[in-house]
Amino acid sequence: MAKKQKYYVVWQGAEPGIYNSWAACQAQIKGYPNAKYKAFNSKAEAEAAFHGDYDDNITRKVSTPIVLSEDMEKDIVWDSISVDAACSGNPGVMEYQGVDTKTKFQFFHKKFDLGTNNIGEFLALVHALAMFKKEGKDTPIYTDSRNAMKWVREKKCKTTLVRNAKTEIVWQLIERAEKWLQSNTYPNKILKWETEKWGEIPADFGRK
Repeated sequence: MAKKQKYYVVWQGAEPGIYNSWAACQAQIKGYPNAKYKAFNSKAEAEAAFHGDYDDNITRKVSTPIVLSEDMEKDIVWDSISVDAACSGNPGVMEYQGVDTKTKFQFFHKKFDLGTNNIGEFLALVHALAMFKKEGKDTPIYTDSRNAMKWVREKKCKTTLVRNAKTEIVWQLIERAEKWLQSNTYPNKILKWETEKWGEIPADFGRK
């Protein structure tokens, strides 16, 4: 099956605009500080987004539910949430979110000036676990990051991110997350999202 055409909006990059390939988009954002970009499934959506605001297009609370294949309908635990992270550079501007797996309703979204994708994936999982602990729910959580799953199991974020004034806030959150894991138990299953079978995780930021 041919890969569906995507359109990439660059709000902030070497040359802002709409691009019809990831390579062309990447050429505008690579090495550009605080680049702002996102992928869309149609040219019309991309054009509307380009003339709008980046933050409005990133933090929408409700998105179009995903189309289900027969395998997805059968294999996925739909009463769950999905988490994911994105990072503009490594390290770079980092954000993560948690959404309803079926409807994509956004439960939380956080953004930081400097971090890494792996840190974002880890923090997203712990954020979801702490949220459900507070609510007394055993809702399963999907992630596409094996590293994040491993770090949560080991209760340790094994990042090499340098700790300095710019990363201090993220480091404080890491330490808080580690402490939470060491002090709490939880019934929630952490499940691996099978990207090759099901496509991108519902919490994906759509920038690949």
